[in-house]
Amino acid sequence: APHHFNSEAFLEGRSLITQGMVAIKANVHNENFQAARTTLGRVLHTLQSQDFYSHSNWVELGYTKPYSNLINPGLPLDNLAVNTPTCSNCDSASGTCPNQLLPNILKDKKLTSGYMGVFSSVKPKKCSHGGAADHTSKINPRGGISKDERHQDNLAFHNAAVQAATDASLELLQDLRLAVGDSNFLMMGIARSSVLCFVIDTTGSMSDDIEEARSVVYQIIDAYKGTQDEPSEYILVPFNDPFGPMIRTTDVDKMKEEISKLTASGGGDEPEMCLSGLQLALTGAPSSSDIYVFTDALAKDIELKDTINALISSTKSKVSFFITTPFSRRRRSLRAASFDDYKDIALTSGGQAIHVSKSELSQATDIILDTSTSALVTVLQRARNPGTQETFPFTLDESLKNITICITGRSITFTLTNPAVTQSQSEASGKLGTIQTVGNLHRIRFNSEKQAGNWQIHINS
Repeated sequence: APHHFNSEAFLEGRSLITQGMVAIKANVHNENFQAARTTLGRVLHTLQSQDFYSHSNWVELGYTKPYSNLINPGLPLDNLAVNTPTCSNCDSASGTCPNQLLPNILKDKKLTSGYMGVFSSVKPKKCSHGGAADHTSKINPRGGISKDERHQDNLAFHNAAVQAATDASLELLQDLRLAVGDSNFLMMGIARSSVLCFVIDTTGSMSDDIEEARSVVYQIIDAYKGTQDEPSEYILVPFNDPFGPMIRTTDVDKMKEEISKLTASGGGDEPEMCLSGLQLALTGAPSSSDIYVFTDALAKDIELKDTINALISSTKSKVSFFITTPFSRRRRSLRAASFDDYKDIALTSGGQAIHVSKSELSQATDIILDTSTSALVTVLQRARNPGTQETFPFTLDESLKNITICITGRSITFTLTNPAVTQSQSEASGKLGTIQTVGNLHRIRFNSEKQAGNWQIHINS
């Protein structure tokens, strides 16, 4: 009950919140940001935001502001409905009524919450939580005061609880921000943007490419500077033989300075230690980072592929490859690397494996920027190997903006349809969108109007 503010467990629930806040601040002080973020999620979702305002009668009492005493252990929790009935019967067939609270509870502004029985129906003469899973809701007083779900009887109270919970979350986050400082607050991953990480091949064969890669990285950094998507931290991992070290900074100019020092030397025994560099990035960068790998060679350390995929699964980081040499796809042995390995890793993470010529690398910058926005959601992702002829349907709702399709593969033709208008890959600027081709990648950026609805794309590869 304390974890959900059920059964009038207000004092115990408040203790969980305040103890959680102490733990968050201690973890931030020790730079254990992942543990701090996990505890913050528990405090915000389970304890603070949803459950107090949806399970108690706070909004029914007419309050519109957050109950600040919940996050302040020095303030009392006043006017609790102790040892007194709180609800009347709800006799509707649906089990929900507009307001079951007794008149004296409302008049005296007594605070209560619904009793919840998953395994037992025993409760005092009090309000129930309500719903099919609550056995107490069938015992007098029947019904329930939960506002978890939105239905006809509780629209106003549900909406009021949502607003109060939102305001309470902001209040708690501001308290945390003031306690730990802006920098540490952002390091917890609360920043709208993630960490930006570059893994760059510095072997001798990259001598013609490294200047272009440096220019692309500068463009990416400058594009985000001063925007809501500006990364909270930058990480650079050069790889040669050996690979590393990892360089990390929150200072844009410092990162540019480190990148300017990169030179191509050594190597030459292609393939290279690409996955070792990527492993260092995945283990050192925070979760949900955007990682971009620049190389012109296959992976010498292909035995790390399973480890890389496991790290991607646990960190939820996104990895995209930019490869600048037309190397052969044929494996020399079962354990030798191929371009497909980079494709597999990118697909696992939700990234791209883009194969471009040296002259095309700068054109790929827009694609990088497309995939680095903090508000990015993936509506559809599919992979086929070998290529085939297939139609992929997808639905776009009205909340989505800046729709982009990325298709990678060889010898591709495609037709986009919505639902009566069509556009093929030969129409660079058509009624549905603008198409850009860079290396093995086709990017379709939708026109801004009339994006919502049922779409399909027919692809032949």
